[in-house]
Amino acid sequence: MIDLYYAPTPNGLKARLFLEEAGIEYRLHAVSLSKGEQFKPAFLAISPNNKIPAIVDHAPADGGEPLSLFESGAILLYLAQKTGRLIPDDARGRAEVTQWLFWQMAGLGPMAGQIGHFNVYAPEKVPYAIDRYTRETARLYGVLDARLADREFVAGAFSIADIACYTWIVPHEAHGQDLANFPHVRRWFDAIVARPATRRTYAGVGETYGRSAAPLSDEERKNLFGRTR
Repeated sequence: MIDLYYAPTPNGLKARLFLEEAGIEYRLHAVSLSKGEQFKPAFLAISPNNKIPAIVDHAPADGGEPLSLFESGAILLYLAQKTGRLIPDDARGRAEVTQWLFWQMAGLGPMAGQIGHFNVYAPEKVPYAIDRYTRETARLYGVLDARLADREFVAGAFSIADIACYTWIVPHEAHGQDLANFPHVRRWFDAIVARPATRRTYAGVGETYGRSAAPLSDEERKNLFGRTR
């Protein structure tokens, strides 16, 4: 059994999508980021960076005590290696998947997250930041588009590399990006949208992340962007 501590952000949705794809039994623990639940001592005990997602694996492969992990990329890699799902068996295939997983973690996620912030949540428009992060996110979408020009998925068969990238492409409108400009990404994106596990994962979520339905209160803004611990 896996306990998943989660909010429906791109990183939170990565872990949930893997669990749905792999058919792993899990318990979902919603963490309200705007209420500051990520700063509670019980959560910090398993996620010291006060970020979601985090998991607790109650049946680790070594048969020992429950194992907790934080960081979405580490969670994907751990679960894939433990189950043998959504990651190749051979060394070259694993290297291919891993490098694209790390590309998402180091590039696509942080850059898209920045433009999403400045487009949606920033209290005032900062033209330089918006231009800078829109351009860099467009470059990264272009890298992914070129990668997908001659292949169905990012690294061979559908894998954790696709999961990691997909959840960060879902809020493309908040990133200032039009998928019509990236036809290979569009084709790949539509194929993943149609997967049953994706539909289950995103039921009730849709593309709401990155769209602020109402202005944040001072307390919500502090919890999301202003607290350190």
